[in-house]
Amino acid sequence: MEEMEEELKCPVCGSFYREPIILPCSHNLCQACARNILVQTPEAESPQSRRASGSAASDYDYLDLDKMSLYSEADSGYGSYGGFASAPTTPCQKSPNGVRVFPPAAPLPPPPPSALAPPPPPRSACLTCPQCHRSLGLDERGLRGFPRNRLLEAVIDRYQQGRAAALRCQLCEKAPKEAAVMCEQCDVFYCEPCRLRCHPPRGPLAKHRLVPPAQGRVSRRLSPRKISTCTDHELENHSMYCVQCKSPVCYQCLEEGKHSSHEVKALGAMWKLHKSQLSQALNGLSDRAKEAKEFLVQLRNMVQQIQENSVEFEACLVAQCDALIDALNRRKAQLLSRVNKEHEHKLKVVRDQISHCTVKLRQTTGLMEYCLEVIKENDPSGFLQISDALIRRVHLTEDQWGKGTLTPRMTTDFDLNLDNAPLLQSIHQLDFVQMKVAWFSFDPSSAHADIIFSNDNLTVTCNSYDDRVVLGKTGFSKGLHYWELSIDRYDNHPDPAFGVARIDVLKDAMLGKDDKAWAMYVDNNRSWFMHNNSHTNRTEGGITKGATVGVLLDLTRRTLTFSINEDQQGPVAFENLEGLFFPAVSLNRNVQVTLHTGLPVPEFYASRSAMQ
Repeated sequence: MEEMEEELKCPVCGSFYREPIILPCSHNLCQACARNILVQTPEAESPQSRRASGSAASDYDYLDLDKMSLYSEADSGYGSYGGFASAPTTPCQKSPNGVRVFPPAAPLPPPPPSALAPPPPPRSACLTCPQCHRSLGLDERGLRGFPRNRLLEAVIDRYQQGRAAALRCQLCEKAPKEAAVMCEQCDVFYCEPCRLRCHPPRGPLAKHRLVPPAQGRVSRRLSPRKISTCTDHELENHSMYCVQCKSPVCYQCLEEGKHSSHEVKALGAMWKLHKSQLSQALNGLSDRAKEAKEFLVQLRNMVQQIQENSVEFEACLVAQCDALIDALNRRKAQLLSRVNKEHEHKLKVVRDQISHCTVKLRQTTGLMEYCLEVIKENDPSGFLQISDALIRRVHLTEDQWGKGTLTPRMTTDFDLNLDNAPLLQSIHQLDFVQMKVAWFSFDPSSAHADIIFSNDNLTVTCNSYDDRVVLGKTGFSKGLHYWELSIDRYDNHPDPAFGVARIDVLKDAMLGKDDKAWAMYVDNNRSWFMHNNSHTNRTEGGITKGATVGVLLDLTRRTLTFSINEDQQGPVAFENLEGLFFPAVSLNRNVQVTLHTGLPVPEFYASRSAMQ
């Protein structure tokens, strides 16, 4: 019942309807609220005068609406002009639910007397529905011309009674206790002590029917319906229903009113018919509401599952990245070990050379000192006995110093250069791959510059007569994946190629020319498989405009299979596939293809897999 509350509130004041009236657009307003948003318009500008003059306008003419209402982009409220260009506007007030309400305009000061002043134009009242913004003109009866919605009043009364009334005993003198039963004949709620005292189960009271309080509340609501009176003839009750005007009418309306020539039906019959129609419509709406509730349960379960999967996936991602970091740290330790070995080797060589040079220098210095002492001797015969040997030793020692002894055997530079470019490229290319049905498009960032993209990167062609390669955005390393390419344009019998490739495949040659691609190229009559410029398995059957080429990559079985128009083309094209593969196409300017992804496995492969 609480969900119905908004249906029972006025769109102007935001409170429950008080004396609601039904507008011709089928919406409701409080009578006081309708009086507050009335606008006085010149007679020539009223909706009736426009319709009478034959102008091409309807009740929902938004040109009329623009003349009669203002819209605020800041608050999405609603308002009506307090007058036209000749009359100053009246400041508006804002109702609780955002509808702008204009109070009655202050009377204009009387114009100065003038014999030539024309009489003021006649004015009529106009009302704009705050819900559908339909402009509604009022006749001479004013708001009394709109029927009062007594059914809505009754629903509001029952709703408020049901919400506010407490099921308490109606006979307790102080602090009424909770009611235990209700007597349908007495129409009284009793607590157990009061029932035993005031309503004993004997005598005439024994035949009374006692029901639970909740059931008694329902029976109270089923009170006899009120008979509404005609708005035009207050002394007459509604007795018939005008089919054309879709409103109840009285007998006098049929005799002398505007409904005299209209088709009318019995009020009771139409009441039952409309109740039946409303019940049938509610049955359909109830089914939709039930489906919506089930759908909401499904969505809430999905939220929970997404949260659980997110936690699990984040943990898996952290573990994978940690494994990569551990592997990088291990490799770092290995490389540092090599640097340390090179460091120790260089130090050993330099230290050995230092030791060797130190010994040689000591020997040379000793020889030099000895030769200087010999030169000091004054004995010619003794000097000549050893001079030749000393001269040879000096020259030999000098020659020993001149054979690279004074050249360092080791450089100070480390002849090691870490090639980290492939690893950095791999890190930059580190991305998620689809494990299930994949939705992807072509990748402009990795494609050849001659490739032309359209249709959100799902359609490609080329501006060159040479073959150019374009890859898909998503790479696959696991699972079963299938996608199709429809031939949108095929001129002069070119031979486009379809398949898979590594990220670093050649982009300016036919797919399959190098060892980085596995492809099928096809013309209008036959096809071939190609990898590393090796052509195999010529198969009859080609493509034309409108044909469809299918590519099936099964990394569970490590195979690649092709199809044309849903029929397998040749045998299994390639086997023993491992690693990361990207969907790929090569084409020239004579071909245009469109990519279709997220497709189920074709029947020819599904049936074959079931047999294995």
